[in-house]
Amino acid sequence: LAVISYHSLEDRLVKHFMRSGNFEDDVKRDLKGAALCPFAPLNRKAVVADEEEQARNPRSRSARLRVATRTALSLDEINSLAA
Repeated sequence: LAVISYHSLEDRLVKHFMRSGNFEDDVKRDLKGAALCPFAPLNRKAVVADEEEQARNPRSRSARLRVATRTALSLDEINSLAA
């Protein structure tokens, strides 16, 4: 899953969704307390345009790219394990 956001609120929603699988940032946990997430982020932070890219394309300065891969757990499995 790759998402480009242009505003801080959009980026916040994307970050919460990738962390918890929902927009409320309600992280489900198993019986041991480990977080159950449907996505695993590839980068710790969002990727932003470097100075060279911003010089060529000024509108790129507000863009943030977040990338995650789907884990083996689906949202239905997470909800059933957390219940």
